[in-house]
Amino acid sequence: MLTYVWTEGKNHEIGYQGHLPWHLPADLKHFKELTMGHEMLMGKGTFDSLPGLLPGRRHLVLTHEKKQDSQFADNSQVEFFDLPQLSAYLDEHQAESIMVIGGVSLFKLLCDQVDCLEMTKIDGEFAADTYMPDLDWEKFELIKSKSFAKDDRNSYNYKFLTFSKKQFDNIR
Repeated sequence: MLTYVWTEGKNHEIGYQGHLPWHLPADLKHFKELTMGHEMLMGKGTFDSLPGLLPGRRHLVLTHEKKQDSQFADNSQVEFFDLPQLSAYLDEHQAESIMVIGGVSLFKLLCDQVDCLEMTKIDGEFAADTYMPDLDWEKFELIKSKSFAKDDRNSYNYKFLTFSKKQFDNIR
């Protein structure tokens, strides 16, 4: 099962110069809760933007580079894939919950396979150079929504939204 996990501003902005355009501690905590104990699938750019390996989560990295980062050669918490390897891995692990955390090209690549969407929507507009690609929202239904007001630690109003892929009835 593939789950997209991302945060966006009012204009679907998700990144600026390789980083998040905001600081929202509650969202970082939410991200940790969602991804802890799961495999996280990401592109090489997203992997490089992390502050380091995130504990308690296996990092699956799609890369077009043939040379893998040697510093992770013996680390079971990181595995690098090219596209054919990734396709085979996803076919073999369909029953497992894999969290797709970006980037844009990976969100576009897997849009027909995603089962669940975990979005944090921030009530703010931000300088950005990276935007969440369009999704076919007709295929999903909102199953959970929780709103939060800004406070002394979080400078913006925000919502945690969970969408599930609709189950279409094939009976005619």
